[in-house]
Amino acid sequence: MGTLSKLRRLVLRENVSVREAARRLRISRNTAKRWLAEPEMVNPVYPKRVAAQRLIDAYTEHLQLWIKADSHRGKRERRTVKAYYEAIRAMGYSGAPTQVYLYCRAFKQSLDNAPRHAGFVPLSFELGEAFQFDWSCEYVVIGGLRRRLEVAHTKLAASRAYVLVAYFTQSHEMLFDAHTRSFTVLGGVPKRGIYDNMRTAVDKVGKGKERSVNARFESMTGHYLFEAEFCNRAAGWEKGRVEKNVQDRRRHLWREASERRWASLSELNTWLIQACQDSWSELTHPDWPELTVADVLQDERTRLMALPKPFDGYVEQPARVTATALIHFQRNRYSVPCEWVNSVVSLRAYPEFLRVVSVHGEMVDLIRSFERDQTFYDWQHYITLIERKPGALRNGAPFKTMPEPLQELQRQLLKNPGGDRVMAQVLSAVPLHGLESVLAAIEIALQTGRVSAEHVLNTLAHLKDRSKPMMVGEVDTPLMLQIPPLANVTRYDSLRNSQMEGNHVQ
Repeated sequence: MGTLSKLRRLVLRENVSVREAARRLRISRNTAKRWLAEPEMVNPVYPKRVAAQRLIDAYTEHLQLWIKADSHRGKRERRTVKAYYEAIRAMGYSGAPTQVYLYCRAFKQSLDNAPRHAGFVPLSFELGEAFQFDWSCEYVVIGGLRRRLEVAHTKLAASRAYVLVAYFTQSHEMLFDAHTRSFTVLGGVPKRGIYDNMRTAVDKVGKGKERSVNARFESMTGHYLFEAEFCNRAAGWEKGRVEKNVQDRRRHLWREASERRWASLSELNTWLIQACQDSWSELTHPDWPELTVADVLQDERTRLMALPKPFDGYVEQPARVTATALIHFQRNRYSVPCEWVNSVVSLRAYPEFLRVVSVHGEMVDLIRSFERDQTFYDWQHYITLIERKPGALRNGAPFKTMPEPLQELQRQLLKNPGGDRVMAQVLSAVPLHGLESVLAAIEIALQTGRVSAEHVLNTLAHLKDRSKPMMVGEVDTPLMLQIPPLANVTRYDSLRNSQMEGNHVQ
C-alpha cells in the first residue's frame, strides 16, 4: 500500500512520468500503469506462489497426528522426533531428517501458540472446609533398584498444608491407607474431599455430576464422615491446588529424594512425612503473606473433625490353599499353615502385609511382596506335616529358610539313621515353647557335642525351670493359721495333760 501511495503522489501530484516514477520506486513500468489505471486506490493483489512439492508433504498428516497424541501424554512417554523420522522412513520417506525436524518444530510451535481455555475462576475455601487428593508417578532407588512409585498427595484447600505418601500401586488398600496417614499428620478430617474420577473411587461416570461410587470407597468416606466430590471430566483446574502441589514437589522435594538411596519404602515414607512437616514452616501462605502454612494450619486444625479410629482399609478376596499349603496373590505364592490344605480362606490385602483368615477364624499375617513370580515360605507352617512325614525334611524347600542353629542341628542329625525323626521331635517343640527358647537349647546342645532330641528337650526344660523360679509368696492355699507359732514349751505340757485326762485306761 505504501508503494502505491508514493506512485500516485509522484505521477498525479508532482507530474513525474510513469517511467521515472517506476524507476524511483523500483517497480515494473507495466505494473505502475496497471495500478494507475484503477479508478480507486485499492490494495494491490499479487498472485499466490505455489510452493514446490516437498518429499515430506506426503507424511505431514501422520506427523501431526503423532505430535497431537504425544501432547496428551506425560513427558516420559512422549516420542522423539528421531522416532517420527524412523517411522515415516519405514513408510517410504526418502528425504533428509532435517526436513522432519524443521516441520515438527514448526507444528509444535503452532500448537503452543494456539488459543487456550478462556480462563479460570479463582476459588476460595473456608478453614476446615475441604481437601484435595491426587496421584503422581515418581521414580527413586529402593533397595538398589530404580522403582516406579505411586505417590498420594493430600492437601488442605485453605491452609495449603500437604502430605505425601508413596506406594507401589494405586489399589484400594493404598488409597485408604493414604487417607488414614494424611488425616493423622494433618490433625483431623475436613468436611469435603475433592477428587478426579479415579477408578478406585468411581465405578462409572454419568451425566453431569452423576457418579456410581465404589462401595468400598463409600465405606471409607462414611467412616471418616466427609463428603466426596468429584470433578468434571478434563477439568483438573477444579482441584488445581493439589495439581500445582504435584508440580512443586516434583521440582523440589522429589529432586532431593531421587538423589538418595533408600533401603525400603517405609524409610522413604518416614522421610517424606518429615520433609512435608518441615516445609510448612518455610512456605509463605499465598493469601496471608505475613503467615506461613504452619501458622494457618494451626488455626485450621480447630475447625477439623477429630480423627476417629483408623479405617480398616483392606481388600478381601477368597483364595484356595493348594496341596503344598500355598496361596496365590498377584503372581506370588505364600505359605499358610498346612492344616488349611485344600480349604478356601479369606485373603485380606493391606499395604504392607497380607492377613489370611481360615474358615474357623484363625488368622495368619504374611509380609507382602510387590515382586513377581516369587514364593515365600514360613517353615513353621509345615511343622505338623513333618511330624507325619519326617522324610521330607531332607529336601523340603521351606526348611531351607530355618535359622542357622536349626540347620546345623539338622545337618548333624541327618548323618545318623532315623535323624529325620529326631529332627521332627525337636521342631515339634517350637509351637509349645517358642522359637527363641528352642534356639537357645539347641546352641547349648551343639556346644556340648551331644546332639539328640532328648538332650535338646531336657535342656529346654531346665531353661524353662530357671526362667520361672517358684517363690514362697506365690503358693496359693486356703489354709490359715488360727494359733500363731510361739516359742513356748509349756503349751505342749498343757496339751499332754488334757489328752491324758480325756483318755481312761481300761
